[in-house]
Formats: sequence, structure tokens, C-alpha cells
Amino acid sequence: MEQQKGNGWALLPLGVFLVLFVGSGIITGDFYKLPVLVAIIIAAIVALAMNRKDSLNVKVERFAKGAGHPDIIIMVLIFILAGAFSQVAKGMGAVDSTVNLALSVLPQSLVVVGIFVIGAFISISMGTSMGTIAALGPIAVGISEQAHVSITLAIAAVIGGAMFGDNLSIISDTTIAAVRTQKTNMSDKLKVNFFIVLPAAIITVILLLVMTLGNTSSVEIKDFSWFKILPYIGVLVAAIFGANVLSILTGGIVLAGVIGLADGSYTLSSLAKTVTEGIGGMSELIILSLLIGGMVELIRYNGGIQFLLNLLTRRIQTKKGGEFSIAGLVSLTNLATANNTISIITAGPLAKEISDKYSIDNRKSASLLDLFSCSVQGLIPYGAQMLLAAGFAKVSPIEIIPFTFYPMLTAVCGIIAIVIGFPRLKKKSKSSKEAA
Repeated sequence: MEQQKGNGWALLPLGVFLVLFVGSGIITGDFYKLPVLVAIIIAAIVALAMNRKDSLNVKVERFAKGAGHPDIIIMVLIFILAGAFSQVAKGMGAVDSTVNLALSVLPQSLVVVGIFVIGAFISISMGTSMGTIAALGPIAVGISEQAHVSITLAIAAVIGGAMFGDNLSIISDTTIAAVRTQKTNMSDKLKVNFFIVLPAAIITVILLLVMTLGNTSSVEIKDFSWFKILPYIGVLVAAIFGANVLSILTGGIVLAGVIGLADGSYTLSSLAKTVTEGIGGMSELIILSLLIGGMVELIRYNGGIQFLLNLLTRRIQTKKGGEFSIAGLVSLTNLATANNTISIITAGPLAKEISDKYSIDNRKSASLLDLFSCSVQGLIPYGAQMLLAAGFAKVSPIEIIPFTFYPMLTAVCGIIAIVIGFPRLKKKSKSSKEAA
């Protein structure tokens, strides 16, 4: 395999960001002591100061190109619409009614498990973890407050369910990217992937049950209105039919706004103000996403991503070694890019070379790419999913991480699958192989 030259120093900005963001929180015991925007701005300045061969103007243009990457802009649009939908739905009573409905149907010991299962179902249907968190996050926060369960546990259950579906949905961009780069069949990849991560989902349900089993505090179940729940029902139905996440959130805003106007919750001016407030509440996440996108592009251009690729493919000797390299390759790339789709697209071609050289089944390599990228994405404190969930819960991402059981267990199950050679796959005839 021909290797392009990488540069480990190019990863310095990422290291600076992690040291400032995570390190300051650990030292002070307060993860809000140093605002995350300050940490990423310092890291971005470090990235711009590197590579003195290029002028500052060229580097700024490159930074802007990364910030304006289609994946980043789509993520920003989701943040904007999610903030508006969340605020409008909350203001007209949709969140309270949905929470009261959930509490009237589910025992308190099952509400967090219910959040995880519903999140998984929505994400499989919608094909996006971001859309799932945007739809379910405010409800989970409301349920945690009413049912007196940990808000970090409830919002972590949303993230777990969202990553479960993101990893297994046929319309998920990560699934499509993994299948395309490994040149395998969609349904075959999903079957292999499902059997590897199923134990992680089951253990997550058990852990959530155990952690909420003793929760018997009395909760006053208030009245709810089916009429006010319609925005969330509409979002769920649209997700089941595979509608685009931006269309779903826009439709949710319109439906919640119309109902709010009809029942007197809003006037036109107050509705417009609520939409603006919702978008404004996402401003920090939007700025953070743009700055991370620009910084990652500079890291990539300076050879940081290539350094990771070279590092993990240097000493492969066996099939298992190849599988571990694929897992490590996409995991480290995801740590550097904070985007699981981009990490799969980046690591995918090299993973295909590894799988061909060491006779790794394409179904297995596609599954490893997808599940390890989703695992890392669900755990990194600067990932879009964690930031969005933390924004809804008004807590630090670091406080949520210990309760994100599913992404952790997904990685554990993936490692076990490599060690024991699971699942045992029969070789497919050439005629049956097709790229989905």
C-alpha cells in the first residue's frame, strides 16, 4: 500500500482544544469554568499559526472552506431548526403534554428505558441521530424533571437510542458511506452489524432498568392534550416514512405554530419572537460547529489525518490485526474530525485495501467502520450529538459521557467480535455481490 506523508504535529490544535476543554474541567471540577468557545478559538488560532509556508490569507480561506463544508452547513441548519422547533413546541405546551402522556402510560421505572427504545425507533426510521436528538431531547428533559430521574441519564438514553438507529438505518449517511466504500450489499451489512451490536442494546436496557428500578417517588400526572401532542406525532410519522430531517423539523415548527395560534398560546408576534429565541439558544453550538469544521480542514491539509492513517496501518500482519486496524483507523479519524460520516469516507478507501489484502469480508469491514465511528461519535464531548443533547439538558457534555452506555458497549461488542471472529460469515459468490 502506497502511503502519503503524514504530519503528527498537524494534530496539535486538536490536542490544545482537548487539554483546554477537558483538562480545565478536570482540574477545576467545573467544566463551565473555561467556555468551550474560548477553547476552540485558541485551538483554531494554533491551527492558523502552523504551516508557515502558506500566507495567513490562504490559511483563512482554507479554514473557511472547512467551516463551509456541506456536512457542517447541514448540521448548522439542523441546529437552527431544532432550536426553533424545541422552543415553539415548548411554548404551546407540546412538551408538557407529551411528557404527561408518557408518564401516564409508562411506570416510572421504565421511562428512561422507554426513551432509549423510542430514540432507537425514531433514529432507524429517520436515519439521523441529530434529528432524533432534536425531536426527543426536550421530551427527555421534561420527563426527567417530572419523574425525578437524573437528567444526564435521561439525555444519555436519547443519545444511545439515536446512535443505535444511526448505525442500523438503511437511510443513514454513515451506513451508506460504509457500504459504498467497502463495496458490499446494504442488507448484508445491516445483518452483520445488527448481530454485533444487539448485545450492547440489550445490556443498555438492563443497565437503565437497574439504575431506575428504585425510583418510586410520587409524581403528579397532569392532564395532557392530544391536540398539543400533534407536532411530535407528526414528526414521528414523517420520520417513519423516511422524510428529510430538515423537512421534518420545518413541518414540526409550522404545525406547532399553527396549533399555538389556534388555541391562543401565541400571537403572530409572540410566535416570531419564540422562533428567534429558539434559534438564538443554538448560537453557541452553531459557532462551535463552524470553528471545529475550519480547524479540522487545516488539520487535514497539514497532514494530521494522513498521519493517523499511516500510524494504524504500519504493522498489520494478520486478519485480526487488519480488523483492529480498521476499527482504530475510523475511531482516531473520528476523534480528529468529530464527524462519523466524514471519518468513514476518509478511512473507507484504506479500510477497503486492508480488507482485500487480509481477506476480511466486506460485510465485516463495513460493519466495523460504521459501528466504531458511531461509538466514538456518541462519546466525544465536542461531537454534534453530544453538544446538542447537552444544550437541551443545560449540562456539560462531560457530565453526560459516563451514562452513555450504548456507545461504550458498542465498542466493547465490536472488539469482542474481532477477537472471537464473530459472526462466522460464509463467502458470497461474485454474482451475489453488489454495491448498495
